[in-house]
Amino acid sequence: MKVSIITINYKNASGLEKTIRSIIAQDLTDIEYLVIDGNSTDGSVDIIKKYEDSITYWVSEPDSGIYNAMNKGIRQAKGEYILFVNSGDNIRDDADIQKVSAHITGEDIVYFNLEISDDNANYIKEYPDFPDFKYFTEDTLPHPGSFIKKEMLVKYGYYSEYNNITSDWAFFMDAICLLNCTYKHVNDYFSTFYTDGISSDAIHRALLIHERNEHIAATYPLYNSMYKDRMEKIEELYKLKHSVSVRYLKKLGFLKWLKL
Repeated sequence: MKVSIITINYKNASGLEKTIRSIIAQDLTDIEYLVIDGNSTDGSVDIIKKYEDSITYWVSEPDSGIYNAMNKGIRQAKGEYILFVNSGDNIRDDADIQKVSAHITGEDIVYFNLEISDDNANYIKEYPDFPDFKYFTEDTLPHPGSFIKKEMLVKYGYYSEYNNITSDWAFFMDAICLLNCTYKHVNDYFSTFYTDGISSDAIHRALLIHERNEHIAATYPLYNSMYKDRMEKIEELYKLKHSVSVRYLKKLGFLKWLKL
């Protein structure tokens, strides 16, 4: 089997149904679909049962967090490659997952661009062909737009369950910058990410920064001081970007020339 698509969910019944419908609408020939639910009590299980004839495997049981659920899916998956399309996100109606997966030609990671949907508008986020350490200090690769070789995830030791929201970022960074994995960027998109997830929530930004700082210090100690200096500058810009006065001026259209 070539690809395993995995959806994890916790108490997001409406988002889960949207995700499931977008996936089972595809031609899933040689593709299995797994749903890992964290013992939801909001009707999510009823949604899964509604579509279970189109789901290869599902389970609803307590877990210890996002990455524990994702690791459960990895261990259960039988595909050579894994694609995570988690609850609330979706594969686009006009996508053809068979044509998309045809871009997989043996690399450890094959990643596409990603449609981002927020409160204001949708836009296409483009990713670099050759991400490096500097790139990963600020950004990551798109989970719902990346096919990851299962063998690579197992070799890495699965996603760290110590972190709450940054283990996918740590994996992509380490796989490319530390383990010299093979990768390929496809300049196209097939999935949509909605910015209402935990890692996109502004109140979790401090946790995200803390977890990233710990990972850099432990894994890349020679670059830690450079990373800290860079992040201090980025945080200053972030605070300026989100200040009340700047947001007001942007709303009036006075700061269109600034990349804020």
